[in-house]
Amino acid sequence: MNSRASRYFVFFAAVCFGFAIAGSAKAQTSWTPIKLNTGGNDLNTVYFIDSKRGWVGGDGGYLSRTEDGGQSWVRQTVGTTAAINDIYFRDKEAGFFLAGNSIFVTRDNGATWNQLRIFSPEEFDGADIELYSVRFSSKKKGWVVGSVSKRDRVIDSVLVYTEDGGETWRRQRAPSRLELIHIDFVSDKRGWIVGDGGTILFTRDGGQSWTKQNAGVNGTFYHVDFRNDKKGWVVGERGVLLTTTDGGETWSAAPTKVNVTLLSVQFLDDDEGWAIGRGGTILRTSDQGRTWTIQQSTTKQNLYSLHFNKGIGWTVGGEGIVLRYERD
Repeated sequence: MNSRASRYFVFFAAVCFGFAIAGSAKAQTSWTPIKLNTGGNDLNTVYFIDSKRGWVGGDGGYLSRTEDGGQSWVRQTVGTTAAINDIYFRDKEAGFFLAGNSIFVTRDNGATWNQLRIFSPEEFDGADIELYSVRFSSKKKGWVVGSVSKRDRVIDSVLVYTEDGGETWRRQRAPSRLELIHIDFVSDKRGWIVGDGGTILFTRDGGQSWTKQNAGVNGTFYHVDFRNDKKGWVVGERGVLLTTTDGGETWSAAPTKVNVTLLSVQFLDDDEGWAIGRGGTILRTSDQGRTWTIQQSTTKQNLYSLHFNKGIGWTVGGEGIVLRYERD
């Protein structure tokens, strides 16, 4: 190849490469940042019941609501200064959030919230209670998990359940005294709990009994997501992301190529999944979790919660950061 042809070839290759990069950048998912005035408080949880109506909750009892898909937010006064750790709606009218040692409920689509149950230290021999995750497997049956601590040291786990839609809650002894952090149900019978020390608990009888599953990992697990009775994922410390295809009988590690703590994971279908974590980390897979790629997040704040509804994604984290993603 002569020098002129070589120059044309290099130019043509560079142009093609530029178009490829531009196409790749366009194809790459983007998350749009939204900064809420939380007074510097972190946001710990986000939940949307449809494409328009959603809530974010965080430290200092911060709760804010949107009815226009996040274009505007209205803060709600809910009578607590404890950290709001989780928000979950059983249906479009009835929702719950956890704040410190209390369960709050709404029965009017989130317009008003009332304290439903408080777990006092007297019930736990003077220890402090922190509630982390709430899920319902049916209209009547629901569970909450958390921890019992004295002088900032965890001494036991919390597992409480309701069989009357949240009106009353009773404690159940879990087969682990370690901190329980997140719970997920895929049916009225099958559910999983994850937590400290590599804890994975499984029920096949609607929560009447729980058994341990061994993942071969001792670090803390922060989130579990199952799509059906067989396929599930768990995320945790040091970039750990585990997957199972047999209902948790065996677990295998997915190559995330990150070493930061991952705090939430969600699959939208059998192929597409997302995970988020500390330092603004966002990961995506489009091949059932076999490979994961790092996404542009536009923030270095820790991201604590992830939620998708009808193809629109939300993640929230440190100092009031909110990120929104919508499929093209």
